[in-house]
Amino acid sequence: MTEKLKILITGASGFIGSFLCEEGLMRKFEVWAGMRQTSSRRWLQNEWLQFVTLDMAHPDVLRSQLSVFKQKHGRWDIIIHAAGATKCLNPADFDRHNYDCTVHLVEALQTLDMVPSLFVYVSSLSVLGAIREDYTELRADDMPQPNTAYGRSKLKSEQWLLGLAGSGFPVVIFRPTGVYGPREQDYFLQAKSIRQHIDFAVGYKPQKITFVYVQDLVNAIYLAIQKSVEGQGSVVEGKIYHVSDGATYDSREFSDLLQRFMGVSGVLHIKAPLWFLRTVCAVSDWWSIHVSKKVSTLNNDKYRILSQRNWMCDITPARRDLGYIPEWPLERGTKAIVEWYKKEGWL
Repeated sequence: MTEKLKILITGASGFIGSFLCEEGLMRKFEVWAGMRQTSSRRWLQNEWLQFVTLDMAHPDVLRSQLSVFKQKHGRWDIIIHAAGATKCLNPADFDRHNYDCTVHLVEALQTLDMVPSLFVYVSSLSVLGAIREDYTELRADDMPQPNTAYGRSKLKSEQWLLGLAGSGFPVVIFRPTGVYGPREQDYFLQAKSIRQHIDFAVGYKPQKITFVYVQDLVNAIYLAIQKSVEGQGSVVEGKIYHVSDGATYDSREFSDLLQRFMGVSGVLHIKAPLWFLRTVCAVSDWWSIHVSKKVSTLNNDKYRILSQRNWMCDITPARRDLGYIPEWPLERGTKAIVEWYKKEGWL
């Protein structure tokens, strides 16, 4: 009987990570969920899923953990590095969570001779910043100019990983646009607002938005893994892929779909100027840092993301190299998440 390929998914307890685990099990991998000791297993209940504790913040501890794993189980064939932080109280913490932990993990793998046949890094379209406000598609070969602390930390990780290409470290990078789906909480805030008959939009200049349903992103990642497993790793190694559902939407379409599938009527659509949003985010950021000591959804990074007018992105390379075909347009995905919200009692 052929031995199952072992796959490690870091950040497994997170929104995207949990779906990556489920897909790996469905595809008959031996799936290891990499997470901190304190991470929740709420979405990780499959009996075939295996767990490994990884303290990527402390390199000495991490090397010891990986060494013990290697002695018992050998190395992983594939690693998907989905761990990281999208919100931090202190901007400097983005580097600590997104860059330092990535470096610690890769260096430990190299030291212990545990380099996988493919290392998938889940980055973000935010690494590019507002470089194409002329409403042309963001491309993987564009010169990044990140305008958020989160985007800068992700770009720093990308550049470091790509710099290892000459040393035989096989990496592929995915930059998804806004990812939504069951279990995700940021887009859910908009659904809560719609339920209260209020919808906020910002800026008077047209905004072109893109989305990717979580299962489409997961499928794209596993298409790249399939290339590696089939011995076609050279097709994807060292590449960067943007991922969306292939369509572009205006700023009202998502809220209109939420309203329709939730059956809510009489929604007040409020459009605020950017200066108002900037003020609210600045005050919220100050309050979070100096008073509540808790991360706020509205902060200075969020202002820059919401004020960006163009999130159109070119997914042609993913279609060409991976055979990626998006299956979840926004209407289908929105209907699915509303049904899930209701089933889980979120709405």
